[in-house]
Amino acid sequence: MVSEKTAPVAVVMGSESDMKVMQNCIDALSDFGIEPAVRIISAHRTPQAAAEFADSAAESGIKVIIAGAGMAAHLAGTLAGRTTLPVIGVPLDSGAGLGAMDALLSTVQMPPGVPVATVATGKAGAKNAAILAVQILALADDNLRDKLGQFKEALRKNAVEKDRRL
Repeated sequence: MVSEKTAPVAVVMGSESDMKVMQNCIDALSDFGIEPAVRIISAHRTPQAAAEFADSAAESGIKVIIAGAGMAAHLAGTLAGRTTLPVIGVPLDSGAGLGAMDALLSTVQMPPGVPVATVATGKAGAKNAAILAVQILALADDNLRDKLGQFKEALRKNAVEKDRRL
């Protein structure tokens, strides 16, 4: 992981236990050559740290924030309310027996003017959040655009191969 001063993407999660899912996001970013800044910040337990992070993220060089949280899952919305950067929310299963539905609804139901791009829950969402961040960055980065094209072509070839085996 790198410092916020050199990372174009920040991966933020509500607690250390979220790392087992959010590692999928970090790994997917690394596959594209992006080493994210990684932070554990809770919207509820460390609200001042969340505010300070959001307020300084753009100035630090971060271009996209990915926030994973479970339960009330206010982290992505809290950050989005304090920055103009794109924020991608990853709803995580808290183990409360709701299958991440609580986190999904908390992440996706943002008021007008405070958007959070919300991906699927869990590991698939964590990986998709990384790919969405790459797509955003690729708008201004030819190298990332090429890598993204190669990635999409590999997905297509894999699907065609699986189809042929049926």
